[in-house]
Amino acid sequence: MTTDLSTDPLTAPAEQAAPWWRGAVIYQIYPRSFADGNGDGTGDLAGVRARLPHLKSLGVDALWFTPWYSSPLADGGYDVADYRVIDPAFGTLDEAEQLIAEAAGLGIKTIVDIVPNHVSDQHEWFQAALAAGPGSPERQRFWFRPGRGEHGELPPTDWESSFSGGTWTRVTDPDGTPGDWYLHLFAPEQPDLNWNHPDVRAEHERVLRFWFDRGVAGIRIDSATMPVKDPALPNEVTPDAHPFVDRDEIHDIYRGWRAVADSYAEPRVLVGEVWLADPHRFARYLRTDEMHTAFNFDFMMRPWDADELRTAIVSTLDAHGPVGAPPTWVLSNHDVTRAATRYGREDSSFGFVARAFGIPTDLAKAQRRARAAALLSAALPGSLYVYQGDELGLPEVEDLPLDVLQDPMHFRSGGTDPGRDGCRVPLPWTSDAGSAFGFGGTPWLPQPANWGDYSVERQDGDPRSMLTLYRTMIALRRSEPALRGEEFAWAAGDGDDVLAFRRGEDLLCLVNFGETAVDLPSHLEVLLASGELTGSQLPTDTAVWLRV
Repeated sequence: MTTDLSTDPLTAPAEQAAPWWRGAVIYQIYPRSFADGNGDGTGDLAGVRARLPHLKSLGVDALWFTPWYSSPLADGGYDVADYRVIDPAFGTLDEAEQLIAEAAGLGIKTIVDIVPNHVSDQHEWFQAALAAGPGSPERQRFWFRPGRGEHGELPPTDWESSFSGGTWTRVTDPDGTPGDWYLHLFAPEQPDLNWNHPDVRAEHERVLRFWFDRGVAGIRIDSATMPVKDPALPNEVTPDAHPFVDRDEIHDIYRGWRAVADSYAEPRVLVGEVWLADPHRFARYLRTDEMHTAFNFDFMMRPWDADELRTAIVSTLDAHGPVGAPPTWVLSNHDVTRAATRYGREDSSFGFVARAFGIPTDLAKAQRRARAAALLSAALPGSLYVYQGDELGLPEVEDLPLDVLQDPMHFRSGGTDPGRDGCRVPLPWTSDAGSAFGFGGTPWLPQPANWGDYSVERQDGDPRSMLTLYRTMIALRRSEPALRGEEFAWAAGDGDDVLAFRRGEDLLCLVNFGETAVDLPSHLEVLLASGELTGSQLPTDTAVWLRV
């Protein structure tokens, strides 16, 4: 009798290399704000291609692009009009294919965004639904319903939109009379799709294949818990029986997508945007026949506090362990206040509801903490996401003129929410203000006068810069065996104001959240520190990697 070692659970991990995505560093590109190749003030694919050397020098394994498809940009591209067309502001499909190939030539994979919950109101399906009228087959792909009230003047439900306000908009029928209402959990320009309709499922699987066939290594799934609705459209929203979040039927969709991803010789990767408080419900999306990974929003939204972040790490590892999926770690993205501002506030947590204008921050403290947070997150097992500009320590731009704001979250809040434009200001590449700090033409959002201080040019070669810290940190993640593995254990010294954990046999990470310096334990070597060490002590708001 012989033993098949390829399937033996005791030997398989040692015999087989871990898939690339389990420990990858993935860099998020918001194309509109990354680099402008043609000088029109909007970032584009030509700009990304020109800046691939920066991404190679940073050491990232993959690029995640927020939507680059044809879109009216009512919500920054998340209102997709056509998945098979690159928006002309960004370039062409041919350029996208060249970018995918050129990045692959540098050893960098590409992940694209798919938005299953909704499309643009300019999508051909929705335009056909409007033209076809009430009760038509074309409208069955969406959620059209009669209104309540004597004349249908009230929306079908009182649900609250993720962008504030209601979730229903009434249409005018072809004969000019007020008609049915359609559902949009986000902006009115983003009508929700009906995932009970076979056309919706079939079309999305075709879209996956369209991009996988062009060399895309994976997809990021936007608002992944929301596409399936209770067909009864109940007015009540309860955590136990939510009508449009985390419904059990959602998992059938992702099993179908996983089958598509696994059908390729090099299986493609599914990454979910899963905002759920319940870690057990969260883990269901990561079963072996569904998604490979999902974003860890709990960690990103916690304040700068040892107990809070320890709790987030424990709950994250506990949730992922039973399903064998790697956790993900991220400090910022295109939806949240940048870490290099948020961590300097009295309340350094993040919450959409609490976001407002004029929140005081200590930028020096925030920078110090953002550096330490980078080392903390990079030392944890799993994959690491870096939002463009975080490697430069960019702060949130909080003084944008009101007349340049474009985010629908600002407008639908009645102007009380500053929106998300402040984390989307175009990147500074050089210290020359005359060239929009190397971005290109006059940028679609204005850059601060001091943006050049954060530029790649200014930081390149500076041993104390945030950019140098990120480059060194990512290189060590690749070279240190302890950081390539998945072993993790809390270490002696972990306490009220200090997080301390071991990776592998010989690497110790410590982060000091307290107000006073603490003694370093006995060690052989300081691999990397987020700030200057004071002799044999670790200062406040500082992280260090030690060989022990």
